[in-house]
Amino acid sequence: MSTSNQDLDPDSTTDVEDVTDAKEELIKKCEEIWKNMEECQNKLSLIETETLTDSNAQLSLLIMQVKCLTAELSQWQKETPEILPLSEEVLVTLGEEEFRKLRHDLELVLSTIQSRNEKLKEDLEREQRWLDEQQQLFKSLTVLHNKLKHQTVTVSESRIINELKTKLQDTKEYKEKILTSFIEFLKNHFPLPDGEVKKKRKNTQQSTTQLITLHEMLEILINRLFDVPHDPYVKISDSFWPPYIELLLRNGIALRHPEDPTQIRLEAFHQ
Repeated sequence: MSTSNQDLDPDSTTDVEDVTDAKEELIKKCEEIWKNMEECQNKLSLIETETLTDSNAQLSLLIMQVKCLTAELSQWQKETPEILPLSEEVLVTLGEEEFRKLRHDLELVLSTIQSRNEKLKEDLEREQRWLDEQQQLFKSLTVLHNKLKHQTVTVSESRIINELKTKLQDTKEYKEKILTSFIEFLKNHFPLPDGEVKKKRKNTQQSTTQLITLHEMLEILINRLFDVPHDPYVKISDSFWPPYIELLLRNGIALRHPEDPTQIRLEAFHQ
């Protein structure tokens, strides 16, 4: 026996040493893992929180729900259900508890339905008031429409024609009045020099040329402008008094032909 005990002692010591070494190695690994966890925790605390999109947030929420349900399932699997004795007192107690839960749930449902009914009732009253207002407005508009429909306003065609003729006559009279005033103004302020002027031609033949007034000169230019708008230039004749031609040119009332200086035209002020 002594020899056998001596043989077993080295093995037992070696086993103890192995266990001690394994324990120390396990402690070292745990410390290393703990250090790694602390480093990861510090890195995570330094990293700024990123805003998740709706899809990522929903996915993360689902993953968390799966983890929670998995943990709850494993916890329920570890527990052994406690079988209650099916006595009358236990059944009555369970029934009362279930009845209280059901009553509480039904009271919550009833409260929710009542508040919803109150809201619907207020909406219905508001819509009914709006409908009454619209119906009253429709009745008022219908009455007004009927009144306007029965009112007939007769407009005489002859009366309209007479009014247009009167306006046209007034316009003509106003035009004649303006022309008369204009002619009088030109006669008083721009008369002809002694009425007539005698000029000698280059061929030494004497001929008497009657000068026209400034009003007649302007009338010729105006008629040419409106009668022949594509060629409004007028040939300068001996009847045009040169000072009046120069007066019209200097004041921008008339313009010379760019290629023929013996032709002038009236400035198109109406364009």
